[in-house]
Amino acid sequence: MNKAPTSTPHDAVFKTFLRHPETAREFLQIHLPASLRELCDLQTLKLESDSFIEENLRAYYSDVLWSVNTTEGNGYIYVVIEHQSTPDAHMAFRLMRYAVAAMQKHLDAGHQQLPLVVPMLFYHGAKSPYPYSLCWLDEFANPKLARQVYAAAFPLVDITVIPDDEIVQHRRMALLELIQKHIRQRDLMGLVEQIVSLLLTGVTNDSQIKTLFNYILQTGDAPRFSEFIRGVAERSPQHKEHLMTIADRLHEAGFQKGWLEGQQKGKQEGKQEGLIEGQRTEALRIARTMLADGTDLSTVQKITRLSVEDIQGVSH
Repeated sequence: MNKAPTSTPHDAVFKTFLRHPETAREFLQIHLPASLRELCDLQTLKLESDSFIEENLRAYYSDVLWSVNTTEGNGYIYVVIEHQSTPDAHMAFRLMRYAVAAMQKHLDAGHQQLPLVVPMLFYHGAKSPYPYSLCWLDEFANPKLARQVYAAAFPLVDITVIPDDEIVQHRRMALLELIQKHIRQRDLMGLVEQIVSLLLTGVTNDSQIKTLFNYILQTGDAPRFSEFIRGVAERSPQHKEHLMTIADRLHEAGFQKGWLEGQQKGKQEGKQEGLIEGQRTEALRIARTMLADGTDLSTVQKITRLSVEDIQGVSH
């Protein structure tokens, strides 16, 4: 497979001229639109080493990146020269991609704000004049709609500011949104009635319910989880058996309480060795049941306090 050349006579002559500060400054004074030129202090031009052209396209394009101080802070003048005799219908989009790459480079250097990047195309193809728009939004089938989407703020779903009364009207999304809005609360008991009401609508499937309650266990306050899930189960007849099964299998609070009480009793009775073995047997039983129910390993370890090796052993 022949590798595309990375340097051409076009490339060499372009870079010889445009990498020279005085030449680049005059180029920009002549060709940069006046409204943009007024924003730039061309005396601060500094050549950057980066190239954003894809390797397989460097036979057709060259690029030079200059940094410059602007009235809006640091910025870049990005110049791409096209060597193709046939113009690129997607050059506007390429220029946008290269501009975004320059912005990312700026952020990676530790800056907190995006820089102004002015992409320019220097064209010397056989076809004249250059036939395509250099506004990347014009490449869409519906440029007007594209401007509505990309010239405005993107849609935001901020559930932290949506009232619960509104969230519960969101049908299949309601349960997820309600739980994720309040997941950082230590006590979810105040949500029991709302959650039961949503479960009774029947729009949430068993897999989603199982995943949701495992999520609550993993991210919420585990001892309160047992009380919470039992509260939901008692009020949701059609899900009671399933939820009580989860509660029985994931009840960290009761398990930890029995563990600690058993340790104390064993010490008092001088039966520590037997107690530890009994606790380990119970922990393995719970781990086996939780794994069968689809609980992830880290959660099982958190609840049972078994080693990863012990848990992996019961899964085989």
